[in-house]
Amino acid sequence: MKKTLISILKFLGFFGVGALILYLLFSSLNTSYQEQCRLDGVPADQCSLLQKLLTDFQEADVFWLCMVLLTYLLSNISRAIRWKSLIKPLGYEVSFWNSFHSIMLGYFANLGLPRMGEMLKPISLSRYEKIPFEKVMGTVVTDRILDFLMLFVVIGIALASEFDILWNWLNENMNLTEKGQSIFGNPYVQGIIGIGVVTLLALLIFRKRLMKTDFYKKVEKIILGFWEGVISIRKVDNLPAVMFHTVFIWIMYFSMTWLCMLAFQPTEHITMIQGLLVFVFGALGMVVPSPGGMGTYHLMIMAGLTVYGVEAVDGFSFANILFFTIQIFGNVLFGVIAMIALPMINRDSPKGV
Repeated sequence: MKKTLISILKFLGFFGVGALILYLLFSSLNTSYQEQCRLDGVPADQCSLLQKLLTDFQEADVFWLCMVLLTYLLSNISRAIRWKSLIKPLGYEVSFWNSFHSIMLGYFANLGLPRMGEMLKPISLSRYEKIPFEKVMGTVVTDRILDFLMLFVVIGIALASEFDILWNWLNENMNLTEKGQSIFGNPYVQGIIGIGVVTLLALLIFRKRLMKTDFYKKVEKIILGFWEGVISIRKVDNLPAVMFHTVFIWIMYFSMTWLCMLAFQPTEHITMIQGLLVFVFGALGMVVPSPGGMGTYHLMIMAGLTVYGVEAVDGFSFANILFFTIQIFGNVLFGVIAMIALPMINRDSPKGV
């Protein structure tokens, strides 16, 4: 009962943060939208930001939105194959469908509670493939590490190609040249560093006593299994294939944003390399823990688009079109399919298909 209550409170907390950001964005944009209508002589009863969002979604090119969903599907097929390759060195040959549906189930769970899917995904595969959870979880960490490495690569490419434009935009909007205070001068940051140092010293001083406890032994077992999963990448049969899927997944991620730009008239003029910078903004928005990136993703996508002169209200429409196409329609559709398919395909098999 206590765990259920905590989970509910976490969901409400993260959902509340995302919903608050969306509400503040909408309120701010609605105020400026109403003012623009007044300046343009448009009657107030014909000036609705909500109606604009609905109209923009209805007028988006359905063909390109279908292509967005196709690239979304291809990215997850590739991710499932890569996950199989990471698990194989552990001595387990897992089913593609168990891998794929577990991934989709994880994305579905993330809509309810941020990062919940990172736990549900290995739990699902561990259950159906009869693999120790800590080993599967280790491969999930490896999976995340590969993604973060690719995120840094993509950020580097985007910055190298658009640095001057981005720097000028940041300087104009944030007065960076006038703000020279170091982050390490912040008292909160200093406090966190101090707590970290004290904790580390305490662990070093009492490490021998800790090593004799049952708790330590249990943690050690989990960490060893966890580490075995992490280093499984060194033992993969075909490392080039793992690297190929890693790059392919992120090409598909970028393609989702780029293809959606082609579907929406105010963004169809943006070039591919410009779209890469907007994609980076959105990816950073997804890192912040909120349900499916709700609110934070919208804010960052809008910021990225304003760099290239797209109006804030149009950026908000674009963010919603992409968000609902992938996070709501795609994740819900494939998540529900996964919930139905996993028990069915494993019904007559003790270890999956």
